[in-house]
Amino acid sequence: MVPPLYAGLVDDACLLPPSPVSPAEAAAKYDEHSNAWYQGLIGSLLVPASIVGGGPVPRVPAGLIGDVPVASLPVTVEKLRAAGVTVEHVEAAVSRRGEDPQPGLAALCAFAGAQSGLRLYAEIPLSWGLLSALDGVAEARAAGLSIAPKFRVGGLAAELFPTPVELAAVICACRDRELPFKLAAGLRHATRHTDPETGFTHHGFLNVLIATVVAADGGEVAEVAESLAATHPVPLVEPARAHRDSPRPLFVGFGAANVVEPLTELVRLGLINGGYE
Repeated sequence: MVPPLYAGLVDDACLLPPSPVSPAEAAAKYDEHSNAWYQGLIGSLLVPASIVGGGPVPRVPAGLIGDVPVASLPVTVEKLRAAGVTVEHVEAAVSRRGEDPQPGLAALCAFAGAQSGLRLYAEIPLSWGLLSALDGVAEARAAGLSIAPKFRVGGLAAELFPTPVELAAVICACRDRELPFKLAAGLRHATRHTDPETGFTHHGFLNVLIATVVAADGGEVAEVAESLAATHPVPLVEPARAHRDSPRPLFVGFGAANVVEPLTELVRLGLINGGYE
């Protein structure tokens, strides 16, 4: 009942800051989503590594968020597996903004090499060293490692929100290197909008989805940026409907603290049928 274009688009981030729920509540919510008519929209439950070992963890498909040093990740993965948790992927930052991402990327690639079959996402800051880091990820993938980039497109400061042109350039850079990517932070609604409380302009997840469709079809940075800059759903809905039965290109997905919110927006836009055939 969820078209292929949106399959697995939204990871459940209810365990992550700023308002995490308890592991027991997270497990109950995830089970509810997994048995609902919209189950095809939902990806993994995102589990911060810092809570592993501090008590019971939800025994559901998990995406491990590496908020601990990379050197600690192998032990954390084994703890989850020993607890009966299926670890579907790991996401970890390779550097802070303004730092050289190469050493952290090398460490994450070494971890990836020791984890056969486990998908890894290297969180790369949208700052100095980005393109060389993407080249490094592409080389690692060519060598057989299951690794891809992840980017933050929002945060607590205006400079953490890339402009449509900046994000379009990143999307095209991933397209040119055949790199799927994940996004985090800032994707609160389907379409681009300005938060009335902070004044920050957030990217829309539907904007990103259509922008990746445009990029995959050979669009240049200006065309991709046009999709990212749209603040009304009209120019986004028609291409979304036209591509609804095709797999989503490039854009792996994003996390939401409440997965029902992006679902509700897709239903309101008529892009998912709301549980009815």
